[in-house]
Amino acid sequence: MPILHQMQVSGNCYKVRLAARQSGVAITLRDYGLHDGSTRKPAYLAKNPNGRVPMLEFEDGRVLPESGAILWYLSEGTPLAPADRWARAEALQWMFFEQYSHEPYIAVARFWLAFAPPEALQQKRHLVPEWHAKGNAALGVMETHLAKHEWFAGGRYSIADIALYGYTHCAADGGFDLQPYPAVRAWLQRVAAEPGHIPLAETW
Repeated sequence: MPILHQMQVSGNCYKVRLAARQSGVAITLRDYGLHDGSTRKPAYLAKNPNGRVPMLEFEDGRVLPESGAILWYLSEGTPLAPADRWARAEALQWMFFEQYSHEPYIAVARFWLAFAPPEALQQKRHLVPEWHAKGNAALGVMETHLAKHEWFAGGRYSIADIALYGYTHCAADGGFDLQPYPAVRAWLQRVAAEPGHIPLAETW
């Protein structure tokens, strides 16, 4: 059975747990501490030199880091994978958007404001307005799309939605107000109503 090396509070790890549950793939969880530096120790770095989670480890010793890559692997041959060439390109478009324009601000604000030690946060406090400005810009892009579409790729729920849901649904932890984004809020409710949905806090 594949092992997901993860941190429970991480939105990137949550995406993988959600996709695994909804695609019917059984995995085992191996948890790491948020502040204990365990992913920077030699044993972990030997498997993933980037020193980050999530990482999916297979019984034959292969490892697959990066949440987007893991989502693609898990969704292969399931309804979560976009069905045609254009829809797959749409999914990649939004997954790249999530990692480049969304996660660096919404997820980063969440980490520093909700989980970082207070003394560490003080050193980053001056960056909070920028995180909020750029995170809200990303939410605005999502709102524009969702005002006209129910889902992000191929006209149906897919890994593109999972990728964006991971940190959007807990954006309030980072000081983001979703009230100005009614289409985003309606989409969050649709995702939460999908069969096999699990909340962020649920263990496997």
